Amino acid sequence: MAEAEAPILRLAIPAPIHGYFDYLPPPGTAAADLAPGIRIEVPFGRGRRLGLLVGIAADSEVPAARLRHALRVLDQTPVLPPDLLALLRWGADYYRQPPGEMFWSMLPAGLRQGAAAAAAARGIALTPAGHGHAHDELRRAPRQAELLARLRDSGPLRIGELDPPARRAAAALCARGWVEPCELGESTAAPDWPAPDTGLALTPEQAAAVAGVRPDAGFAVHLLQGVTGSGKTEVYLQLMAERLRAGAQSLILVPEIGLTPQLLTQLRARFGAAVCALHSGLGDAERLAAWRAARSGRAAIIVGTRSALFAPLARPGLIILDEEHDSSFRQQEGVRYSARDLAVVRARALGVPLVLGSATPSLESLRHAREGRYQLLEMPRRIGGGEEPALSLIDLGHHRQQQGLSTPLLAAMRRHLDADGQVLLFLNRRGFAPALWCTDCGHVVECPRCDARMTVHQHDRRLRCHHCGTERAVPDACQACGSAALAPVGQGTERIEEALARLFPDIRGVRIDRDTTRRRDSLARHLEAVRRGEVRILVGTQMLTKGHDFPGISLVGILDADQGLFSSDYRASERLAQTIIQVAGRCGRGERPGEVLIQTRFPTHPLLQRLCDEGYRGFAAALLAEREAAGWPPYARLALLRAEAPARRPPQAFLEAARELARSFGIAGTEVLGPAPAGMERRAGRYRQQLLFLAADHRPLQRLLGQLPARLAALPEARQVRWVIDVDPPDLI
Repeated sequence: MAEAEAPILRLAIPAPIHGYFDYLPPPGTAAADLAPGIRIEVPFGRGRRLGLLVGIAADSEVPAARLRHALRVLDQTPVLPPDLLALLRWGADYYRQPPGEMFWSMLPAGLRQGAAAAAAARGIALTPAGHGHAHDELRRAPRQAELLARLRDSGPLRIGELDPPARRAAAALCARGWVEPCELGESTAAPDWPAPDTGLALTPEQAAAVAGVRPDAGFAVHLLQGVTGSGKTEVYLQLMAERLRAGAQSLILVPEIGLTPQLLTQLRARFGAAVCALHSGLGDAERLAAWRAARSGRAAIIVGTRSALFAPLARPGLIILDEEHDSSFRQQEGVRYSARDLAVVRARALGVPLVLGSATPSLESLRHAREGRYQLLEMPRRIGGGEEPALSLIDLGHHRQQQGLSTPLLAAMRRHLDADGQVLLFLNRRGFAPALWCTDCGHVVECPRCDARMTVHQHDRRLRCHHCGTERAVPDACQACGSAALAPVGQGTERIEEALARLFPDIRGVRIDRDTTRRRDSLARHLEAVRRGEVRILVGTQMLTKGHDFPGISLVGILDADQGLFSSDYRASERLAQTIIQVAGRCGRGERPGEVLIQTRFPTHPLLQRLCDEGYRGFAAALLAEREAAGWPPYARLALLRAEAPARRPPQAFLEAARELARSFGIAGTEVLGPAPAGMERRAGRYRQQLLFLAADHRPLQRLLGQLPARLAALPEARQVRWVIDVDPPDLI
């Protein structure tokens, strides 16, 4: 380690390097004047990049003669507050992500490109002539005299903070040459937020949940487990209203902003202009404006997806995660992290309560509640006393089907439709059919880049791979034998929609999946038509499980419950149960009682039997016991080292070398398993393999992972692969 003659600036720079970069301050700039959290432009390779200052050190591992000077400082005050700097450093360290990519990926694009962190505001200031004039010269213009006195006492004023008479006085003073326009930074004064209304009358269970969250007590994690229709959203609204009245901000995270329009509508109806949305669906300018509103404190309620967790808050008071079990809170592309778990870290650092809400909580959260680390707030009944619908199984081995719709399900649909009810059919498989099969030779059309079959999309006569995006026209003949006897096999939502149009020609239906909601506002239009009763049959994918309230739906049909029964991923059964309960919760929320029918070829499967007999609560308790006995999460900690390359051998060779390296560390309490091919070994033209690290506790696992990145990068085999460490992976496939 070399001693440097000047303090060292330690910067996070967006690059796939597991470490920070050291620079000397710009010439003529004292390091003492630089605060962590500011952006600094530096020479990087043959070009220039922006870096974020994370600290100032006395020495560097880089020889002093090789240290380069930074070029210029962009900010006078930190872009990121200390709590976010600490959170991002913790996240990069825990998830073993390149810190520069972790820091920079959480900033709006405008800030990554050098835009000002604070929005400039129009203001007015005294000119030298204005300073020299006496107050009595304006005896006949009291408004101007009053404004002149304010400017002398308090300095420049924002135009937006002046009432109309004061603005007219400012124009007159400008005409005299005593006042001039200027630009000012964002105000740090507490905004005058509107007083929210009192909201709906609470049920005793809702009132108990609201009372159970005490912001004055500081940090605590509250797991709000409420069945669908129990009124969790109103609990959120009441808690946010309390924080707003106390002058504090609330941050609420949802799985996907486009799939929860009702929540955003409710927030804006209750809190008006105090609400801002922050998510990746916004344009760059809109996202930067929302980020600034959160940072300045102008926004009282910030609602967004997982990346909104990293919004700077001027006056933090509360953090909420709705549908905390949802896998969308886990970032799996680029920088990997869990927004749910980082929310716990941030709430603790800020000293504010965190509310995790769900009808089907994750097993991790349930274990924490069981062991007293989280406070469990339960809402086991629906508002109005309505009963949760019972789950019934339809054995597909004993009933005829028409395009995936069994005879009992069709009979139930006719019964509910005749009673003026609405029907929701769930199938988590879009497209017309999941495969195209030659009935002469048995050939199935596969993706040329993935170990997967291509999905038939009948509407535009295309075959598409839902894993890599490869597509082609539906062929006229089999490429293996030349036969024209090609047939789509299986059902997707498009095929179900076609069958419903034939079976129920006088009933209007709508399909909701990624293919039908690509246009802006198309999802909102479809959902509004359902709520108005114009649409009687609704068929769709998992998009329909998240946050929607359909009072008219009295029947839910789950068309294929078998997809998660025999998966190699140990979490598959948990996810299947959560999906079934969430879909089932869409019905029976109005005056009509609900009915849920589940089609399966395995009606005696223990998972389905337990879910039908005991509900999610009993199912989760049994699954927790199984996981504890087997030593799997949440009673163990996992990490994956994933590697991929255009050929099969390089990932295997790299992971074999990584396995021997990890075992050479000799860290007690850890196991290294593999390497093994990923569940889909070839995807997008690349072969994927993985190595599993297992430990009963996170401490030995983190000690092992802490030594890996630098040593892995030095392996000769690393040059031939792309690799990433995935801590607490959401799946193993």
